[in-house]
Amino acid sequence: MLAEQKPRLDRDSRREAILDVARDVFLEEGFAAASMSTIAARLGGSKATLYNYFKSKEEIFEAYVARHCAWQSETMFALLTDEEEVREALTALGRRLLETTLSDFALSNYRLIIAEAERSPQIGRIFYETGPLAGTRRLAAFLERAVARGELNLRDPMLAAHQFIGLLQNPWSKARQCNYVPAPSAAEIAVHVDAAVETFLAAFGA
Repeated sequence: MLAEQKPRLDRDSRREAILDVARDVFLEEGFAAASMSTIAARLGGSKATLYNYFKSKEEIFEAYVARHCAWQSETMFALLTDEEEVREALTALGRRLLETTLSDFALSNYRLIIAEAERSPQIGRIFYETGPLAGTRRLAAFLERAVARGELNLRDPMLAAHQFIGLLQNPWSKARQCNYVPAPSAAEIAVHVDAAVETFLAAFGA
């Protein structure tokens, strides 16, 4: 009787598996201490196989950062739909954004990426462009459509998007980044988001 064989992963699936393992290694050991040998061992293959997909640890890290930011941005900003009223859409976005970015997992990733960005500005660029900037642009496009429908009154959608995100993230972001406070509860987030939306609409509501 033939031994049971694991299904063979296609190239894209194998690449995703490598990034999953690399993420865990980076978070556990930090970028500097992590190695291609450790990632390959965790993956259950050889370094030669790993090098077929990525030329270096730095290249794996860049791919991991881009994927993490793209996933996080999609998780948060996919909630913006024109079918909802502006208040409901902004409230849903605000709650998801804070639940996501203030979680222990998200902050561990953020600290890891920011620490490496000082040594490698390319990492910082990838993080900002695929994460915060991409999300802000999606919000600005939503606000611009709301202006066209007569639901908002503002001149610069991108600036307004930055201002709304700023209302959401303070005062939580710095306190959480410093590990000064635990992750806020759903009730605390709801109160804070409602106040931010109310302030934003008081300034820009039609």
